[in-house]
Amino acid sequence: MQKQENEFGDFEEIKEKSTYEDSKQEEQQGISRARSPKGRELIGIIVQRYGGNRMEVKTTDGKTRNCRVPGKYKRKLWLRPKDIILIIPWEDDDGKGDIIYKYPPAAIQQLRKSGVISSLTSDF
Repeated sequence: MQKQENEFGDFEEIKEKSTYEDSKQEEQQGISRARSPKGRELIGIIVQRYGGNRMEVKTTDGKTRNCRVPGKYKRKLWLRPKDIILIIPWEDDDGKGDIIYKYPPAAIQQLRKSGVISSLTSDF
């Protein structure tokens, strides 16, 4: 009987980390890089919603623009006042723009540390 126990050898219990634990650790550490504006893109903060997909946005260049959410982003972006966003000003009218990205909380912390959005948050 003792031979049968040793026939299969000794097995070690394998312990794997769950994906939930890994995702919790990543959230606590934050992301390594926040998306930065490229070309004509500007960082802004939503001041007021007008209704539909239009809202008033104050940008880092000091201007207040009437911005909209383009159709391909309508269902993906859930926007509220005081959200930090990325916009592209219109070529024809500098007082208007399109919202293309909403920064997650971890990215906002990184932007604050680097001093990119210090001019926006001082007003709120």
